[in-house]
Amino acid sequence: MRVDDFDFPLPKDRIAQSPARPRDSARLLHVGAELSDRRIGDLPSLLRPGDLLVMNDTRVIPARLRGVRTAARREARIELTLHRQMPGASEAETRWLAFARPGKRLKPGDTVRCPGLPGATVVEKRSGGRELLLAFEAGTASLLEALDAAGEMPLPPYIARAAACPDDRDDYQTVYARERGAVAAPTAGLHFTGRLLEDLAARGVGHVFVTLHVGAGTFLPVKAERVADHRMHAETGTVTPEAAQRINAARAAGGRIVAVGTTSLRLLESSTDERGTIRPFAGETDIFIVPGTPIRSADLLLTNFHLPRSTLFMLVCAFAGTARMKAAYAHAVERGYRFYSYGDACLLERAPFETGVGPGEAGP
Repeated sequence: MRVDDFDFPLPKDRIAQSPARPRDSARLLHVGAELSDRRIGDLPSLLRPGDLLVMNDTRVIPARLRGVRTAARREARIELTLHRQMPGASEAETRWLAFARPGKRLKPGDTVRCPGLPGATVVEKRSGGRELLLAFEAGTASLLEALDAAGEMPLPPYIARAAACPDDRDDYQTVYARERGAVAAPTAGLHFTGRLLEDLAARGVGHVFVTLHVGAGTFLPVKAERVADHRMHAETGTVTPEAAQRINAARAAGGRIVAVGTTSLRLLESSTDERGTIRPFAGETDIFIVPGTPIRSADLLLTNFHLPRSTLFMLVCAFAGTARMKAAYAHAVERGYRFYSYGDACLLERAPFETGVGPGEAGP
């Protein structure tokens, strides 16, 4: 497969710059045997009693930083986006991988200072200098507290603002976020409200939480020409024994598993055995789901509309079929749906073929 196979036209005015208010007023495209234009608030009527939502409860940290770098007694402005905490933290030091703009002139040993944050030293350069390994002079808890006060929400690059606004602190966070560690939101979850969760419960639809700390690598463009040549960034996730038991029990009782977001689906597929049984999981995953990848864990997927040529569009094509998803996206563009993180959503029924490869589609 070529990356070009996952391209599609998208006018710039379809890219949402702010969320729907209230959250559950966003539009919802139901992609099943036919396409149906709905609202997020209609979700309870589209699900059945006994279905189970699997939701990612990661909490976005304010991981975008602005400061100065010091090298050879010279200072220059720098913007950092922390995207992955590295192991080995102590009370005196925490290490993070970060994307830097500009970063080419930085060298190991140079320092970075951001207002309100502990100092940091460049330990190592990666990815041609654009990615840095930074050592902060603080333990994990102290650094997270400082980020809460001084950092900015790490909005995706396609939200065209000079900086995040105060509303983004709430808007770019799910109402059920609790486990700090993500630097990008699990955006399908942004549509939920307390009222919608109550309506789903009244319908007999349950929910369970898993955790995948979404990294900024999710926004990196696919530069390879062949899909097989792309390498995913690793992300840290957890499926507790209790969550695994609830998911397996719901399916055994005849309920459908509804993955809320591509992050939940990627974590579920990372913890699923060949028979479709969910196992407890704790660790890193760099799973890359493309057409031809068997989907064993979920029956439906609630997700936003994704970038052309992106790994996330490849994932939804694996789930529902490439031809079907291209038709659905063309419909969404024509009908004025709003795309990306602050945009509308679609509810996908899994394609009626086990491998995710539809007629005329080639595997990886």
